[in-house]
Amino acid sequence: MFGQLIESCLADSRAKEIWRDLMSEIRYFFNNPVAEKVREEGRVEGREEGRVEDRAEMTLRILEWRDVPVTDAVRERVLACSDLNQLEAWARRAMTAERAEDLFSG
Repeated sequence: MFGQLIESCLADSRAKEIWRDLMSEIRYFFNNPVAEKVREEGRVEGREEGRVEDRAEMTLRILEWRDVPVTDAVRERVLACSDLNQLEAWARRAMTAERAEDLFSG
């Protein structure tokens, strides 16, 4: 869209030709299989990061819903964890923990 806007503002025909050549290279890159693979890997990585963040936040929410005080140290450790299996274990422990620190024992 911005490319078309810029092209429409170019008065010089040679400038338009150069602009079209430049833009065709960019379009080629974004349609290239390598570029598509990079985008797909980014989407997968983003979904994984989202799951990790959600699981960490849910673990802390469970403790808060149960009125279990959460120290800054516990919050930081949970939010720093990137292992979904570990976060799952902590979330399960959060349902019965008497203290937030109990997440990390067992």
